[in-house]
Amino acid sequence: MIYKTSTKTPLQRVKDEFEEHTKEKSFGVLGSYEFKKILHSKGFDLEKDITVYEVCNPNAALKILTAFPEISAYLPCRISVYEENGETVITTIDMRDVVKTLDVDADYKAHMNSVFEILINIMNSWK
Repeated sequence: MIYKTSTKTPLQRVKDEFEEHTKEKSFGVLGSYEFKKILHSKGFDLEKDITVYEVCNPNAALKILTAFPEISAYLPCRISVYEENGETVITTIDMRDVVKTLDVDADYKAHMNSVFEILINIMNSWK
């Protein structure tokens, strides 16, 4: 359900380089949410510095949404970064699990899985 990887690269460096790494794979960052800051502004203190990035590849999104608009509930793709046990953790929804449940043809599933492989490459680019 969740794809998770980690790196020894410091959290701030991953955050600083995140947009560059996504661009290298023809994705873009649509936005980000720094939950520690957001919750602090609402009067709540979150210990962990958790940032979620919304990423998109317009060409892939067009193909996916044209064939199966219901998948829009999972888009844009979200990647989360935070520290845990001295490492930077990078997580996302494991779309391979989602794709298995869809009533779509094999070509669509293959396309979705190839897009997810690019996300995995982005997430592992700090190793």
